[in-house]
Amino acid sequence: MDRSISKGWGRAGLALGAALASTVLCAPMSAAAPVGASGPVGAPAAARTVAQRACPIVYFDLGETLVHTADDGSTSYLPGAAAYLRALREHHIKVGLITNVPPAWGTTDAERAARLKKEVDATWHGSAPFAWQDFGDRILTPRTEAERKPAPVLWQRAQAESGRCRLVYQAETTEEVRIAGSLGYVPYQVGQPRRPAFLPVWLVELLGRRHGGVTA
Repeated sequence: MDRSISKGWGRAGLALGAALASTVLCAPMSAAAPVGASGPVGAPAAARTVAQRACPIVYFDLGETLVHTADDGSTSYLPGAAAYLRALREHHIKVGLITNVPPAWGTTDAERAARLKKEVDATWHGSAPFAWQDFGDRILTPRTEAERKPAPVLWQRAQAESGRCRLVYQAETTEEVRIAGSLGYVPYQVGQPRRPAFLPVWLVELLGRRHGGVTA
């Protein structure tokens, strides 16, 4: 997790990009907008459609994916996480959290999210606070112990709330990434050696352009 997202990929990164492009960006060419001299014909209308669908949406686990709790109890961004969230924000890509918290923290997602924010902020260490504002109401938490990950319920709820947007899920655990992929998410395990710390923003953007209307 300590690699900068701005570093060059190298051969491994290029191979990853090619593999992802060939496996998840596979919409038929006939479905793409025709290309004219100045770009895709009807681009303004297509852009409005993508904006209305807010595609894609990148969901994350929280602990050890975006933030780390140190031995002294303090919480801070993992290396590269703040810059990655900022890059997604600058490209107008929506983000969300799918994270386990005690169901007793509230009766609604909003109540549990408020408690989560309080807990994280109380131990936060760093010059910039965690970017809660980026996530809006897209913070999904278990309503019961049975809904805790790795149960599929939270991922399914995110799908139900996301319309026809293409969904990405990024986490540090192999099991969560595998389950998300089996449910139709574009999965990415963060913090792996010889790979970008997070799914590159340009690939996320490409998912939106090619799959803005594909059911996740």
